[in-house]
Amino acid sequence: MENNFFGISSRISELGEAAMEKALPFINEVDKITEYNQLKMLSAFRNNRVSESCFTASTGYGYGDRGRDVLDSIYAEVFDTEDALVRHSFASGTHTLTVALFGVLRPGDTMVSVTGIPYDTLQGVIGLGSASNGSLREFGIKYEQVDLLPDGTVDYEGIRKQVRPDTKMVYIQRSRGYSLRPTLLNEDIKKIYELAKELAPGCIVMLDNCYGEYVEMTSPGKCCDLMAGSLIKNPGGGIAPTGGYIAGRHDLVEACSYRLTTPGTGKEIGCTLGQNRELFMGTFNAPHVTGEALKTAIFASALFDSLGFKVTPGFDEPRGDIIQAILLENEERLISFCQGIQAASPIDSFVTPEPWDMPGYDSKVIMAAGAFTLGSSIELSADAPLREPYAVWMQGGLNFHSGKAAVLLAAEKMKEFI
Repeated sequence: MENNFFGISSRISELGEAAMEKALPFINEVDKITEYNQLKMLSAFRNNRVSESCFTASTGYGYGDRGRDVLDSIYAEVFDTEDALVRHSFASGTHTLTVALFGVLRPGDTMVSVTGIPYDTLQGVIGLGSASNGSLREFGIKYEQVDLLPDGTVDYEGIRKQVRPDTKMVYIQRSRGYSLRPTLLNEDIKKIYELAKELAPGCIVMLDNCYGEYVEMTSPGKCCDLMAGSLIKNPGGGIAPTGGYIAGRHDLVEACSYRLTTPGTGKEIGCTLGQNRELFMGTFNAPHVTGEALKTAIFASALFDSLGFKVTPGFDEPRGDIIQAILLENEERLISFCQGIQAASPIDSFVTPEPWDMPGYDSKVIMAAGAFTLGSSIELSADAPLREPYAVWMQGGLNFHSGKAAVLLAAEKMKEFI
């Protein structure tokens, strides 16, 4: 390996070169997807006449903030939806999803999750387990779910049994969370959408789209009524410092805006405080950065497959998000992998991550994340609970070159255990 700055052994370097050769056809396919989505983004910027004036800061109520309104229009165009609500004031992806849920659901409504139980942070929002103060359940909104099949795929027959004509919302979580189930592709989302509309024509099909933006050439915007995500994942391009988006049908986005601000004012208020420039720049770069993260994941999958580990998805499989899971089989390998990722991070590379008792988890958790933005999942990170099958979930990578180096260093750190 030329320019070996990290002390990678010749054995790991040679395995890396072989993995790269194996992965190259699929990396080239990612480049085609990236080019399509990047040009679609450029077209949206041109169509919406983005100019320097869009970066002007507003304060107070934020009336007439042109940049805020133009950014909404760009998201609607690239996601193939009628409208969008993009704000730096969304504190997280869970906050964004919460605003969307409370925006369109009313007391007495029933929400059916058709991809099993949602990710941990949303369970309190719904009111699962011990009652959460201010949860949907406290407001009289009922929750039901259709579990996934044993292989992690969608139970379409279960959906037929559970979704009724009066069901208000069919909820889809695209990504896997801390599970090994397959991430949904847009064709899967479309199939759920069509079935839901057959069973409950008036229902709202809502998609948690986190980690899935710009991964395919198609957008799920035409096969859901409402979707939401975080700007410190794919759509912020590693530049947006915070924020989230909601996109979908105009009437539903408007209802969500009333929940975010106040009924009647909705999208018309909300100052941007000088955040617009970073949001625009991150949005523009998002398709390219997502492609770099995908290439990093494919390379990691190919390398660790060659080392004899089970990987999901495989390097040659279709991808619906940027997440790569690797089953490392024991605690020592898992810890070493995360320490290798951290050591190749641009921020806090000198820090050694250790497992700790993280609140809300029933086992110790280790996290590697040397990111410019705290908690940014589009920047390279790896984390896992220390329990069988000792799988690690890796995601992100601002550029493929550094992402590839980090994966090699993770393998190097593990070499005494493999």
